[in-house]
Amino acid sequence: MNKTRLKDNFIEMVKIYSPSKKEGNYAKYLVTLLTEMGAEIYLDNGNVKYDGDSPTIFAKFAGTVPGDGITFSAHMDVIEPNENLKVIEEGLIIKTDGTTTLGADDKGGVAAVIEAIRTIKEENIAHRDIFAIFTPAEEIGMLGAKNIDWDKVPSHMQPAKNMIVLDNSGTAGTVAHSAPSRYFVKATFSGKKAHAGIEPEKGINAILMAAEALSNMNIGRIDQLTTSNFSSIKSDFPTNVVPDACEFTGEIRSHSEEKIMEIIKEYEKAIKSATEKFGGSYKLEYVCEFPVLKPLDDLKFAKEFAKIYEEMGIESKLIVIGGGSDSNIFAQKGFNSIILAVGMNNVHTVEEYMALEDLYKTTEALIKYIEKNI
Repeated sequence: MNKTRLKDNFIEMVKIYSPSKKEGNYAKYLVTLLTEMGAEIYLDNGNVKYDGDSPTIFAKFAGTVPGDGITFSAHMDVIEPNENLKVIEEGLIIKTDGTTTLGADDKGGVAAVIEAIRTIKEENIAHRDIFAIFTPAEEIGMLGAKNIDWDKVPSHMQPAKNMIVLDNSGTAGTVAHSAPSRYFVKATFSGKKAHAGIEPEKGINAILMAAEALSNMNIGRIDQLTTSNFSSIKSDFPTNVVPDACEFTGEIRSHSEEKIMEIIKEYEKAIKSATEKFGGSYKLEYVCEFPVLKPLDDLKFAKEFAKIYEEMGIESKLIVIGGGSDSNIFAQKGFNSIILAVGMNNVHTVEEYMALEDLYKTTEALIKYIEKNI
């Protein structure tokens, strides 16, 4: 591979402003680049469902040998603040001046995919079909991946089921194979208004009900693979009014959806008990934001890729992660995903940086995998 080109392409891409739902210019850049590289392009317009300006990009590089191919995936959107970023190079580190994010999450992943495919094509290396999916709006709930209309994707553009997602922080050699499901939870409490100074005893305080419920709910680390967190509570009334409405919202994550449902039932018990104690009522809502990601082949794919790293002299680690990504959404469609680290660090902060050496190593590993997967 061409390290200088990879670095320059990465820097060029992070300078293209592409926050969630406004990735249009970056998508046009990628479509032009992928077309010049010889890709067949299909654009899914699921973005119209959530008012985004960028389609999901499907690219196919037809194989020179038969057999199941490989699919790469990365997302196009970045975390704010990201506009007018200033790139600073310090040896093998690329960062900003500290006033914006860098966008290495996930333009590091995109750059790795682009350089790996470029190298394969330029060196005329025999390969099976190579697919790439670049999604918008990943950072705000995987909206691009969630809204793909798979029935409209042409049959010859349907990607290979083994998928490498380039969207993990940390050092090269890290291979994530499992990630939890996440449920959004909202509890709404209804009480009764009264004048807080004249006749408070006639009121039913919704905030007290919410506080009572929360105090009896198991929140935080539930077990090794399960967590919960409540981060928002809302009730806005004058101090002279007993509040009759309050809500709190949060999430539950687990590698077992059965465990999530068990926790929700326990939460509802605490919520119901609190409302009965004060004489109010409640409404509990919950929805799955993304499903569990689990290997479909008893870790065969993950171990194959880990071996690539080991053959390069890089220590590999098979890990379970606590965050979600597009890979969780693709799992619903039968994709068998692994998630690789590309050297992004301190993501979602203005201290974000790219460790180029890790980017180079993972890109080289992609090339070696394509070479061997024939």
